[in-house]
Amino acid sequence: MDTAEAVETVRRALEEKKAEDVAVYDVRGRSSVTDATVAASATSAPHLRALAVAVERAMAAKGERARVSGDAESAWIVLDYADLMVHLFLPDARRYYDIESLWKKA
Repeated sequence: MDTAEAVETVRRALEEKKAEDVAVYDVRGRSSVTDATVAASATSAPHLRALAVAVERAMAAKGERARVSGDAESAWIVLDYADLMVHLFLPDARRYYDIESLWKKA
């Protein structure tokens, strides 16, 4: 699956589960580890888990598997699909870590 298709698959899965503030960054040429980053917020720990499961299922249906770091209790879950990194946060964690400032110009 190419990166654009993966991004669209993730975006649809997140929107179906009512993720908030979904942002997509094309980081080709700016990152040596990935081509795109998606960040989204959840409204609660159960919602955060549901978002992660929805992304994993949507991508698994396309034959893609992620390395997963974090959990709902840590308020930040990362799904690593190599060419695509998906960062799911609770709002306070998203503000605190502010990973998007890394990609503002992307």
